[in-house]
Amino acid sequence: MSNPFQQPPATRPLHRMKRVWAGGLLLLLIGTGCGALGSGDPAKPAAAKPAPATTVTATATVTATPATAPVPTVTTTATVTATATVTRQAAANEPSTGGGSDSGGAAVSYSNCADARAAGAAPVHRGEPGYGRHLDRDNDGVGCDNG
Repeated sequence: MSNPFQQPPATRPLHRMKRVWAGGLLLLLIGTGCGALGSGDPAKPAAAKPAPATTVTATATVTATPATAPVPTVTTTATVTATATVTRQAAANEPSTGGGSDSGGAAVSYSNCADARAAGAAPVHRGEPGYGRHLDRDNDGVGCDNG
């Protein structure tokens, strides 16, 4: 039993394929014939008219100019670089009494290495005023030691 919903394959009849090929061949021949007609040389070439003769005369005038000696140009370039470095030390507060206290005035603290360098205290060693663990990245006892 065959499937009632399946359509048979559509094939063109032979006479329609022959018509298509014949039409294509006819168009090819007509196009070739039209092309051959348009590319032909004209039967009578245009007569060449004689061109008027032209005469060209070149004249040159030479004028001598006195030669001037080249003037040397002297260029002097001076580059001056001035660098001023100001280093400020924190003033040590002297205790007014005769006691041997080392922690006399306000404590010095730097929030980052840029502040320590600006104050002229970089590198800061462990035990010195201004040293902090946040300034010593490699924990070797010297803060702000790189760069």
